[in-house]
Parts: sequence; structure tokens; C-alpha cells
Amino acid sequence: MEQAASHGASVGQRGKLPFSRFLNFFGPVLGLLFVIGVFCANNEVRPYFLTGANFKIILTQTVIVAICALGMTMIIVSGGIDLSIGSTVALTSVVGATFILKGFPPVVVVMLTILTGGLLGLINGGIIAGFRMMPFIVTLGMMGIARGSAKWIGRNQTVNYPDSPLNKIMALEAPQQLLPLPMGVWIAIGLAVLMSVVMRRTVFGRYIFAIGSNELAARLSGVRVRMYKAAIYGVAGLFFGLAGLMQLSRLTQGDPSVAIGLELDVIAAVVIGGASLSGGSGSILGSMIGALIMAVLRNGSNQSGWPTYMQEIIIGIVIILAVGLDRLRQGRAKT
Repeated sequence: MEQAASHGASVGQRGKLPFSRFLNFFGPVLGLLFVIGVFCANNEVRPYFLTGANFKIILTQTVIVAICALGMTMIIVSGGIDLSIGSTVALTSVVGATFILKGFPPVVVVMLTILTGGLLGLINGGIIAGFRMMPFIVTLGMMGIARGSAKWIGRNQTVNYPDSPLNKIMALEAPQQLLPLPMGVWIAIGLAVLMSVVMRRTVFGRYIFAIGSNELAARLSGVRVRMYKAAIYGVAGLFFGLAGLMQLSRLTQGDPSVAIGLELDVIAAVVIGGASLSGGSGSILGSMIGALIMAVLRNGSNQSGWPTYMQEIIIGIVIILAVGLDRLRQGRAKT
């Protein structure tokens, strides 16, 4: 009887495994198709929604969330969280605009802007790892520090600068057709491919999954958890700094008030893409599809003429559903 019960349990687990894999891999894709289908069902919206020009806008709008999601995927997979993304993007965009205004060469502006984001991430990671503080509290504090610093540097107003080559990164050329896509879209795609390799094929990526799955076991296995935690937040900060540069290029000015609530879109994108808020699981491809879902939702809402508050309600519902789906996946994994 015991052997039969054991065999039945094993068969049951094997039966659930394909469904779990199907949900993790195809769930985000099905979600994207569902969202597109919802807006296409509206006869008034469909002619404007299903055009190359509109999809160019969607892809361009996805860039900032997608690049931030690359960094957030690492953080969430490692079992952490970062609530300071929006403030970091705002601060780095103001820093970049200030450097342009002072006459720095574009290459130097790019480096300093990205490194500013990396420095903020390294500070977050250093405090979290060094003092063993909760990521939620540390990054919540950094949210206020970075936003206040952005307003201080920009003197509580936008930082406008003369025309710069950096504006071309997110410029929409030939807006009536899909191609050519802005350079920022190709940068996001290239970084996504690179990070997919890093997360799955390198020691650093494997350590990220190990720390998120079981931090104590990783430490006992010889992984220098504190050092890697600081490195994870530091590398993620570089992505947030790059997103700030994209924000700067898109607005052609540094604005300390932008990207409020961006962290919610990014967290939702990563969780929709299959990452677990408990750590230990997630994928770059899933996060990119999740970011695309968020952009399609906002674009479709605008095309449908829905008010801003309705969009915020929908995004909130999506976040709750994403977390609920995460709990469902964890429950199936345990059983």
C-alpha cells in the first residue's frame, strides 16, 4: 500500500510538472495575447491600435520599464526588492541633463549618468548586505533620498539643455511606420539577450538563483552572499541609470518629478513574467514580455479614451493578480 501511495504521489507530481512549466513559459505570452485581444475587440480602437506606427510607440514606451526590469529581475530572483527605481531614474536623468548643460561630451555624460545609478544601487546593496537590513526599508529610504536629491540638483524645476546627440537615442523617426525603430529599443533587446546568458550560463547568474532559493544553503556552500548581494544591487543600479538616460533622451530634459510609480510597473512586469517574490525563480524573457504587457495596457487605455485613474486601477488589479499567480505557482511547487 505504501509503495502504491508513493508511486501515485510521484505520478501526480510528474503530472503537475508539465502544467507548471507551461504556466511559467507560456503564461506571459498568453497574457500579452489576451491584453492585445481585449483592445482589438473594440471596433473603434482596432484600426488605430493594430498599426505599425502604434506598435513603434508601444515598443518605445516599453524601453524604460524593460531596462529597469532587467535589474529588478536579478534583485527579485535573489530574494530582494527595490522601491527606489522611479527616484533613481529621475535623479540620473537630472544628473545627465546637468552634465550636458555644463558642456560635458556625450560619451562622458552617458558614463556618468549610468555610474550614478550604479552608485545608488551599490549603496542600497551595501547597506542591505552589510547591516542585514530589510531591502524594503532600505530602498524605501533611498526612494526619498534620490527624489529629494533630484529636486535639489534641479532646483525643483526641469533642467533644460541645448540640442544634444543623446536625444536621438529615443527619437521617433518615420513615425507613420514600424521601422526604423529607435536606438533605445535595440539597446534594450541587446541587453535582454546578454542578461539571459548571464542569468543562465554564468557563475554569477547561478549564484543569484542560489541566494534567492536558500540563502543559508548558499552561504554554507561557500557563496560570499554579502558580496554578491551588494554586487546584484550595484549592477541593477547600472540598468536603472541607463533607464534614466533613456528618460532624458525621451523627454529631452531632466525632470525631477518624472517616473513616480515606475517601480510598481517594473515589479508587476517581473512578476507577470514568472518571477517569484519569494526569490529563486524568474526569467529575463518573461520580464520583457511583462514589460510589454504593461506598455500595451497603457497604450490601449489611451487609445480607448479611458481616464488616467482608470489606468491606475487596472495596473493595481494587474499587480494583485500577478502576485496571486505567483502564490498559485508556489503552492503547486510545494505540492
